[in-house]
Amino acid sequence: MKALKLYGKKDLRFEEAEKPVIEKSNEVIIKVKAAGICGSDVSRYAKLGPYVEGMIWGHEFCGEVVEIGSDVHHVQIGDRVAGCPTFYCGKCDSCKKGILSQCEKLTVIGSRYPGAFAEYVKLPKENVLPLPDTIDFDTAVFIEPSAVVVHSLYRTTMIPEAEIAVVGCGNIGLLAVQWAKIFGASKVYAIDIDQKKLNIAKEVGADVVMNSLEKPAYDQLMEWTDGKGVDIAIESAGSPITSAQVFALAKRRGQVVFMGIPYGDVNIERFYFEKIVRNELTVLGSWNAISAPFPGKEWSTTIDYMKKGKMNVKPLISHRLSLKEGPEIFSKITNKEGFYGKVLFYPEMT
Repeated sequence: MKALKLYGKKDLRFEEAEKPVIEKSNEVIIKVKAAGICGSDVSRYAKLGPYVEGMIWGHEFCGEVVEIGSDVHHVQIGDRVAGCPTFYCGKCDSCKKGILSQCEKLTVIGSRYPGAFAEYVKLPKENVLPLPDTIDFDTAVFIEPSAVVVHSLYRTTMIPEAEIAVVGCGNIGLLAVQWAKIFGASKVYAIDIDQKKLNIAKEVGADVVMNSLEKPAYDQLMEWTDGKGVDIAIESAGSPITSAQVFALAKRRGQVVFMGIPYGDVNIERFYFEKIVRNELTVLGSWNAISAPFPGKEWSTTIDYMKKGKMNVKPLISHRLSLKEGPEIFSKITNKEGFYGKVLFYPEMT
């Protein structure tokens, strides 16, 4: 089969790979219909390199069941499915407490196990989720990143009528805008430096968009909130700059949630850091998208709301490509050659 393999930093190759085979009775082989590029994929391509040299890459995907082990009964050959790409050990202290996202051996396909930028991928049966007929493949690709966002909101004490600020309108931020509204937010402020992303944020439900290149986000938000700030500020940009400034956006006794990972030191000016202490902020980190019972309510909630048509992901998709275009598109994204939202690969496309 054809696949994308990551050999080193900026060394992604489109080449032949061994097709997965059933080795255990609980395994499912899925023909990949669509797979998406995650922001973490871009960072690993450009800055970090692979966990395992030459690993088949990719973890956001959906597809069709083509083969099942003898102990698999919840899906049949031909079923449309999504895949939770995450593996947990079930034995460490965190797993025993049911905090699966903090598993000491947490990993995903595409890192230490063959991933979904390929014609076929293999998963244990508990990682395979049947898709309702109302969820098309393009939408289903977003189930995993959507579950990441839902996981972060479940970490908060968000209540209806809360006001939310989302810093960074990449794909995660744009999903956060929508989930904040679903969770009952009365007003969602979307903040970015890219007007194209802000336009999409407005399209998918943001009440107010702010371009922080025009005026500092803090100044704009204080004008909108009469100097109070928001109940919850979500950092989804993964920038060292916004990771420092986000503390000033939350109101007194507010919450700050970090979903983005800044691949660089975060230097916090006194003005921003003092907000944590003086405003008695609650600062939360959010990692991955799983909980107990596995894969967690993040996944069932996402699938349920997608089934109901409550998630609008189509405006997020900017490119639909074949796998062989993978090396070129990652190079272009890294070199900032054009605008990129969610990039989807279709292994069947030639």
